[in-house]
Amino acid sequence: MSTVSTGAKLLRSALPDPERPGRVLGAMGRLEQAGSLDGVIETVRKAVRAVPLGRFRDGLHGRWLGHPVHPLMVQVPIGAWMSSAVLDWTPGGGRASGLLVAAGLAGAVPAAAAGLVDWAELEPSQARVGLAHLALTSTAVACYTASLGARLTRRPVRGRAYALAGLTAVAAAGAIGGHLAYRQAAGANHAEVVPRLVPPGWHAVGPLSELPEGQPVRRMVGEVALVVVRGADGEVRALADQCSHLGGPLSQGAVEDDCVRCPWHGSRFRLADGWNVAGPATAAQPAFEARVADGGQVQVRLRTSPAAGH
Repeated sequence: MSTVSTGAKLLRSALPDPERPGRVLGAMGRLEQAGSLDGVIETVRKAVRAVPLGRFRDGLHGRWLGHPVHPLMVQVPIGAWMSSAVLDWTPGGGRASGLLVAAGLAGAVPAAAAGLVDWAELEPSQARVGLAHLALTSTAVACYTASLGARLTRRPVRGRAYALAGLTAVAAAGAIGGHLAYRQAAGANHAEVVPRLVPPGWHAVGPLSELPEGQPVRRMVGEVALVVVRGADGEVRALADQCSHLGGPLSQGAVEDDCVRCPWHGSRFRLADGWNVAGPATAAQPAFEARVADGGQVQVRLRTSPAAGH
């Protein structure tokens, strides 16, 4: 009985305490709060934003795809490098492994570009975690570059060692990237829940006389905040107020060219249907139909069809 009891105690000590965060989550929490990194972050952020990418920047964000493109693009280097690791320990696989290392390095360039433009528009706690992800992926690229160099100079053992170190860095970077995406919701559609919270039918949002022309105004439908704009033609348009990019308040933004610009990161949404005409947002805003009822009361209801860009 004492042996069983001792074994049970050892097992309990090995398992994470359900009432306390584990070491990994604790480390991530400390990283999120590491304000000492903000100076470096701001320097790199300015450098990334200063690159004259034009409309290509929205392409790297993934606006054309409807969600961030970086997670898709990283499959090329990760897949190539994992395959090279298998071939490194397969008889006769050395040459093919070297080709895969080179292919992974080539694929890492556009993947890194997409990741950097996304990272430059994150909130502070997200950017701190993202900086660690960036450091580890840079370490992986350096290791695989050294691995390729060793292979080309006929030092296969050293090449395999560098590749193993690179794969370790890639794995750690992936874990941190998962925290960034799934724990901190970077890249997620922050307005996705709106259609499930708005009751069906028409809802009053106040009299037309209280809507200044061309100015965004915040109104509520139940628990859902809207940005409502009265145009110069008298037509009223309404969108979900919470920006799909990172939840910025569109009602505090500016109206320009029949669009509302998010005050946080500059995403622009077409008032007519919520389409995201400029990033970094990759998802459209939930849009509402509007009408003026008897007595000048403005009413809105959720559009049932998604926005369509052109």
